[in-house]
Amino acid sequence: MNPARMNATRCALILALIPFALGLAVSLLLQATADPLPIIRLRADLGIWLALLGGLVSLLALTGVVVWAVGGRRLDRALTQARQAQAEAHRRFLRRLDHELKNPLTAIRVGLANLRGTPPGERWDETVVGVEGQVSRLSKLTSDLRKLADLETRPLERAPVDLNELLSDVVALVRERLEGEEREIALTLPQAPWPLPRVLGDRDLLFLALYNLLDNALKFTRPGDTIEVRAIEDGRMIRVEVADTGLGIPEDELPHVFEELYRGQGARGTEGSGLGLALVTAIVERHGGTVTVRSRGGEGTVFTLHLVVD
Repeated sequence: MNPARMNATRCALILALIPFALGLAVSLLLQATADPLPIIRLRADLGIWLALLGGLVSLLALTGVVVWAVGGRRLDRALTQARQAQAEAHRRFLRRLDHELKNPLTAIRVGLANLRGTPPGERWDETVVGVEGQVSRLSKLTSDLRKLADLETRPLERAPVDLNELLSDVVALVRERLEGEEREIALTLPQAPWPLPRVLGDRDLLFLALYNLLDNALKFTRPGDTIEVRAIEDGRMIRVEVADTGLGIPEDELPHVFEELYRGQGARGTEGSGLGLALVTAIVERHGGTVTVRSRGGEGTVFTLHLVVD
């Protein structure tokens, strides 16, 4: 228990004993002045009742203090555990960030060292292309970090969003990519008895979240695999699923896939900042929704978004 709470507990205990002390003092005073006269005996009996009443009040107050102290101790323990977990998550994030920055910076340093003293030629062109690729990777990382930081303070533009149109635009954009042309990408939207209702939110951010999920599906599927985007109304929520027949995610990695800069075994060597799914989570939670994932190794993965209906 922290010192401030300990001092408050001591004060509360002292205050809780005051009613009993007052009742006992009055009772003793009346007992001391008692004599055979009926009125004096009545005063003495009243003193006993006051002492008992004071004791009862103090007992109730002490019970409240004990309950408060125990609850405070549990709260302090929970806060300590939360701070430790937050500190550990921060340290883990910094370690991952150091790793993500170190690799491209090392590649750039080596590339520039190779150019020193080398006459311009084909080797220069290859090295410059490699350096440009690493610079692009760093730029993407810093851009995603900035987006993630902005999401904590950026006010959302709350407006009705047509998910039918939004999902169609996202899928159309992904199909235009080379990887998209090599995969079967299907979009299933309800039409009967009515289309999807609108959701209230920021269209640009929702577009980014859905695009990141499809981009993730492209990275971890092979040419010829299938990616399905499905949406359905579910009470006061809309459920959007992005499913694929890709490599799947190992069971022990599933709890970590939404963490910032986390890259599982299957992601090693795959292009990306490691922030795509963290951005998805932050965007959906800012809209009052949730994101979940289920996967089977070697069979595929399903990411599910639940968004609140307008």
